Amino acid sequence: MAPSNFENTARVLPDVANQPRSALAGALDWVGMGEIEMPVSLQGDNGRQLTSAARVNAFVNLTQPDVRGIHMSRLYLHVDKLLSSEPATPASLRRLLKDFLDSHAGLSDRAMVSLRFEHMVRRPALASDNSGWKSYPVSITAVMDRGHFALELGLSVAYSSTCPCSAALARQLIQEQFEADFAAGKPLDREAVLAWLGTEQGIRATPHSQRSHADVKLRLVPSFQDFPIIEVIDRIEAALKTPVQTAVKRVDEQAFALLNGQNLMFCEDAARRMKAALQDDERIADFWLRASHLESLHPHDAVAVATKGVAGGYSALPEGLVPR
Repeated sequence: MAPSNFENTARVLPDVANQPRSALAGALDWVGMGEIEMPVSLQGDNGRQLTSAARVNAFVNLTQPDVRGIHMSRLYLHVDKLLSSEPATPASLRRLLKDFLDSHAGLSDRAMVSLRFEHMVRRPALASDNSGWKSYPVSITAVMDRGHFALELGLSVAYSSTCPCSAALARQLIQEQFEADFAAGKPLDREAVLAWLGTEQGIRATPHSQRSHADVKLRLVPSFQDFPIIEVIDRIEAALKTPVQTAVKRVDEQAFALLNGQNLMFCEDAARRMKAALQDDERIADFWLRASHLESLHPHDAVAVATKGVAGGYSALPEGLVPR
């Protein structure tokens, strides 16, 4: 039996996006796809590839006012092809943006891709032999704007902050309790004082501490071969000195209490520490950082923001907006 004409006929599917738009015309800044679910691989410090579940945004501009839409499926296929076959690096993202623009020749001269994911790192305990996993929110944004390539790395690091003012007030109360419990002019019994220091009656006040967040955006010099995610995280944690922990035994908790007592800080102190840690790195063209202390005393947060101060760079606005 001969095949029917229907089976032999190649179907031509309508392409509405390529049809002229008669009612409204105008160029558009960005058009594309948001929140694409995609795996992303990165080169780890030990040479192994680390894979995470990512959300990807892929966009181009639309320069032709009379063209109704872009070739959106092409963006998805380019993203899928690259992220499924090789790690995300500055060089591979540059190629990806070039593919975006090549597939939209005559329609677009700007392209952008952003990746958002959780980067898992195994961290050792402070004092015991244990270790545990820690997750760091990471974002990577690459933009090709009329031949100019720009890279941004965003990171968030959780740490503990203990209020210097609260610590001073607590020490004063402890001193007052000492005066009340040990009368002036009488000899002090060393063992009695030592025992007193280990009681709740003696140490009657403690300073307030809270979980805090360091949010950082870095404008990277494109010469990086890989994204310095762990390097920057380690540098921030070393500057703040009190990163939150994973596996914790009592000996680790005591070591953490000591770190907090030795590193009392307002949000202003935390922001200055991070700024000093990043300021002189020539590979970082610009940065924006925010220290947020999620106050246990107040129903609001204490926040400090700093930038590198580059002309035309990041704004010092709390949300890190870049002027256009």
